[in-house]
Amino acid sequence: MEVFMTGSTGRALTGAAFLLFFVTLSAAGAAGEETISLREIVVTATRGPQAVARAGSAITVITAEDIGRSGARTLNDALRRVPGLEISETGGTGGTTAVRLRGAEAGQTLVLIDGVRVNDPSTSSGQFDFSLLVPTDIERIEVLRGPQSALYGSDAIGGVINIITRRGRGEPRASIAAEGGSYGSKGLQAAVSGGDSRFNYAVSLNTYDTAGFSRWGYRIGRLQAQHPLENDGARRFGLSTRFGFSPSEDVTFDVGGSAYFNYAQTDAAFGYFPDTPSSGIQRLGQVHAKATVYTFDRRLKNTFLVYANRTARDYRSISYYYRSISYYGAAAAPVTDWSKDGFTGGRIGASYQGDLSLDDFGLFTFGGQVERETMKTTSQPVLPVPGARTTLADAAQTTRSLFALHQITIADRLNLSLGGRIDDIEGADRFATWRATLAYDITESDTVLRASAGTGAKAPTLYQRLDPVYGNAALGAERSFGVDAGIDQKLFDGRLTLSGTVFLNRYRDLINFQSDPSCRPDQTFGCFVNVARAETSGFELSAKADIIPGMLGLDVAYTNLIALDLGTGLRLARRPENSARIGLTLTPTPGLVIAPSLVLVDTRYSSAHEQDRLPPYARLDLFASYDVSERVSIFLRGENLTNARYEEVKNFGTAGRSVYAGLRATW
Repeated sequence: MEVFMTGSTGRALTGAAFLLFFVTLSAAGAAGEETISLREIVVTATRGPQAVARAGSAITVITAEDIGRSGARTLNDALRRVPGLEISETGGTGGTTAVRLRGAEAGQTLVLIDGVRVNDPSTSSGQFDFSLLVPTDIERIEVLRGPQSALYGSDAIGGVINIITRRGRGEPRASIAAEGGSYGSKGLQAAVSGGDSRFNYAVSLNTYDTAGFSRWGYRIGRLQAQHPLENDGARRFGLSTRFGFSPSEDVTFDVGGSAYFNYAQTDAAFGYFPDTPSSGIQRLGQVHAKATVYTFDRRLKNTFLVYANRTARDYRSISYYYRSISYYGAAAAPVTDWSKDGFTGGRIGASYQGDLSLDDFGLFTFGGQVERETMKTTSQPVLPVPGARTTLADAAQTTRSLFALHQITIADRLNLSLGGRIDDIEGADRFATWRATLAYDITESDTVLRASAGTGAKAPTLYQRLDPVYGNAALGAERSFGVDAGIDQKLFDGRLTLSGTVFLNRYRDLINFQSDPSCRPDQTFGCFVNVARAETSGFELSAKADIIPGMLGLDVAYTNLIALDLGTGLRLARRPENSARIGLTLTPTPGLVIAPSLVLVDTRYSSAHEQDRLPPYARLDLFASYDVSERVSIFLRGENLTNARYEEVKNFGTAGRSVYAGLRATW
């Protein structure tokens, strides 16, 4: 059975979202009186610990428990539960994966690991490729939506995704899990952790290997009929370490690092022979050291951070072509074009943050940061004519920043914040951003009203500025202005949480590649210029309910998004107008968890100017686990159980019906 959505899909999705809210409300109301309400603490919204109810921003938290109970195999699977977030994966596990927040470009989403920026400086847009990450021992993922440059600087136009690894706590513990299944897939996870008031540690690793399927054309009938396809496999590895030491109550040291490796076979995906034996290797290594010192009777918290990371991408790019149109006959032999291309991006930086308690006058956060980014690209022809490896670009830039944020609570209900930041790029642009938030906490009804407004900015990447062929050193920062307003409501003693947010973002001076009078005379094909404008608007809904305490839970996320190119009036590529995820968690008996989920995605376009329309789709997944004993559990995961045929990127295949099983042990 194959599932497709046809007809008025957008209206159906919108109606279904509101209907689910009312169904959830009714179901939770009939379930009893047990209280599960918990005021959650987040750190990303204000660069420090704060209750979600006081943040004033739209933020979603995915906990380790959420990831475990949903059976998410990749970070992509975990992130699909976040409203306002869209994912595009090119051809299955290991393929380039872009994540967008509220319709912003992938390069306008800032990605942090334990608070350290890991966006790749060597990519043209500065985006982070989520195919590189495997879910090691993650404690939580915080997704902060809306422009956040006033707190985090460049790249945070669409929002921030902060991946926080586990900190060791309590008695030593260890876990190991192994799984295998469809497409010749097998994986292994292991972790150890522990700690007390003075010392803590956590180490984890994750490996995954799959024979995969052809990234180009798989399960796309019109393409499979034209070409025989070969499988494109992938191998991934992740290692995460974190150590903490507290010599006293007022001094804490935290040292951590992670390393990720991704090998993926790829396809050229163009020309007369799109299914080619190309491949790529990506590596990411990052380390950080942080010291936290309290002074002035703990009124001032001082945080010193140094960090470094390096992303290396090496590609074996192979394509085939005919020398002349006269050779297009069946007997003509194609010419092999083979090159080895390398991209290396580096980052090293240091920052200071002070958090000064002003008692009844709130909390004042201030600080500064200096960061140096580097980029190097190389290429070496192998066929048809071999050559030496040459350096195409070798560039660097230093950014110095100052920021401040004042938070105050009035009458224990009204929570206000106002912050600003200045980023100065040596030899390039300087830009200032600001952000204000409001949260009104009505404790009697467990209601939070919130709103935020602010500006965002993204500095041009090293590639866009300094690439010797296409770069434009005169580029300025991309700019944005965004507002949102929302409500969070807990009902039935906290067993039901409803959340709704409306938002609007306007973008200007966006960087496009095109022919322009400002290009150099030798740039005959064009260069990067600040010319584009865009607007995104819509609303986000989510619901989380403990319908039958301990037995049945419901988790719903829905996004309505209108994303337009203001120059053409056409929809931006790969942004569906409507998308939703519906998840259930059933515990019919102690130790048995069954978690089905349904992903619904509306019509969208794979290419700019509303080209390459992609039909809507529905995908059904199922995860089940059973505790054989106190220490051992078995699990089963089924993906795309209805065998829906769909594409997230034009002509790139997606997995069909898949089944995986595994065993987990803890001690």
